[in-house]
Parts: sequence; structure tokens; C-alpha cells
Amino acid sequence: MEKEDGVLVLRRIHVNYRLKGSVDSEEIAKRVHSIHRDKCPVYKSISGCIEITTELKFEAE
Repeated sequence: MEKEDGVLVLRRIHVNYRLKGSVDSEEIAKRVHSIHRDKCPVYKSISGCIEITTELKFEAE
């Protein structure tokens, strides 16, 4: 958050995805993560004014 004219404003959002799954699903999760922005309504709605970054951490069960 940053202040703009005394008002707090969101400038950046970083999302950490932490997933658990089978070894076979790790590649699928990475592929989906790489393209999910194109179909995400929240990203499409606010990406023009707020910088959004994501990170995927996968843990095999």
C-alpha cells in the first residue's frame, strides 16, 4: 500500500499459491499457473491499475 493524497492505495498484489498433490499433477499445476491470468476475472478487472504477480509452490505428496 502507498499513500496518495493521504489515502491508502493498493499498487501491487503478490499471490502465493501453495499446492499439494501427486507427482503426476505437478506439471499440470505449473501449466495452469502459467496461463490462468487469461481466464481470471479478478486479474482482468484490476490488472490495468494494480500490478499483480503470482508464485506457485508445489509440494508432492
